[in-house]
Amino acid sequence: MSHSTCENGTKPAISENTPLLGSSTNEPANDAEILNHEAHENGGPKPHHEKPLPKLQIFLLCYARIVEPIAFFGIFPFISEMIYKTGNIEQTDVGFYAGLIESMFSFTQMMLMIQWGRAADRIGRKPVLVFSLAGMAIATAIFGLSKSIWQMVLFRCCAGVFAGTIVTVRAMITENSTKETQARAFSVFAFSGNLGIFLGPMIGGALADPAMQIGGIFRRIDFFTEYPYALPTFISGIFGASAAILCALFVKETLKRKVKGDESSAEVPMSTMELIKSPGVPMVLFLYGHVMLLGLAYTALAPVFWFTDIELGGYGFSPRQISFFIGGGGLAQAIWLLFAFPILQRRYGTGAVLRGCLSVWPIFFASAPLCNMFLRNGWTTCFWIIAPVFQIGGSGVAMAFSNFPFTYAFFPSSYLTSFLAGVQLALNDISPSPSTLGTLNGVALTMTAGIRTVGPAVFTSLFATGARTQVLNGYLVWVVLISVAVAGSAAVRYLPEKAEGKLKDVNEGEDE
Repeated sequence: MSHSTCENGTKPAISENTPLLGSSTNEPANDAEILNHEAHENGGPKPHHEKPLPKLQIFLLCYARIVEPIAFFGIFPFISEMIYKTGNIEQTDVGFYAGLIESMFSFTQMMLMIQWGRAADRIGRKPVLVFSLAGMAIATAIFGLSKSIWQMVLFRCCAGVFAGTIVTVRAMITENSTKETQARAFSVFAFSGNLGIFLGPMIGGALADPAMQIGGIFRRIDFFTEYPYALPTFISGIFGASAAILCALFVKETLKRKVKGDESSAEVPMSTMELIKSPGVPMVLFLYGHVMLLGLAYTALAPVFWFTDIELGGYGFSPRQISFFIGGGGLAQAIWLLFAFPILQRRYGTGAVLRGCLSVWPIFFASAPLCNMFLRNGWTTCFWIIAPVFQIGGSGVAMAFSNFPFTYAFFPSSYLTSFLAGVQLALNDISPSPSTLGTLNGVALTMTAGIRTVGPAVFTSLFATGARTQVLNGYLVWVVLISVAVAGSAAVRYLPEKAEGKLKDVNEGEDE
């Protein structure tokens, strides 16, 4: 005889053996309970419950994220002066050495990014994160103690060596989120990168040579007279050291370990080439590289274009006007990332966001020569209506490429923000397994570091050539960029289904 309740007072599980007519003490089973149970018994989907984001973990990982852009951009305000004063070289040679020292960071990142990714996949995310943060903190701090150019190059390379931070943080953000919450997680992740880009130059500019700039106690301490650029690099190093300590104490490991002796969970590690050739991966990597090329090109091009005289193909802006455009784009980008992107991605999917952004990108690039034509013809009112709209509205395109380190955010254009976010989610979704996520991010970031090493120089040279020769009225570089963007609009049509990032409506079944 079947009893209506178990001994502990709980209701028994409903199955095909449950009597249709029980005792009068039985409560009638509701339809949803029966359907959910049968779906579970038959291998169907379980009832959906969205897992909330672990706020502390996301906060700590985003704090770790700001370390790299602070380290990269923190030296920009004083590097030229530092080279000139400590290197004993001609002023005309400063630009060459400044470019060499700045590019060393990206070059060493490119050489070691895949190795960091593989290490994170094998020994764990947390050890790689803590070690790389500690190494970057030390290398960044001692850069200010350099007394010669070769020391600057060496310490800059050391900072680039510890590039495991960005690879590992990306993987851990993904593993701390679900398909429903990863858009929100990566929008905050991208915003934290922007914050690092903002803080780095502020630290470098405000604290360089404190004996002269600030005076007071700093003028009385011989150390700051002997090493005038040590204070900003020490402060940047403190960010890295504090992030390393906090992550060591409070961040949880997210790499799932195999159960010892459980042969069913054994998984043969994929080589890097096997990973790159996995279904769908080449196309997503192509789109990733394509997006980064466009973002890096615009990042390098924007300040030069805005500064260049109207007659040569630019806007002829003053430094103050340039700062307004940068600030307005940065604010718009933050709004797109934090508020618009999570909603759009959740409602329409990653693929739809990518296609939308890439379709707008050629129009965004075309707005630059169009606005220059307004200025050449004296239509200033049209210019001041159209140009700010494209600059601020354009920040949404960056939703497509959520958070690549400090490409689009330094000189933002708003469409770029949506695209970065989207392409990162596509990369997460196309990964063959969670155990290859670190390596796949390493491959993507290696490719990006290579593009960052040569891409900006190519496009700024194209702009300079067009401005000097007035080929196509100085619009040569924009014709090239529009062509590259159109090619991306065609390529995104072949985005793999697995990377579309469409979320099923959890209420769909109930409505039917």
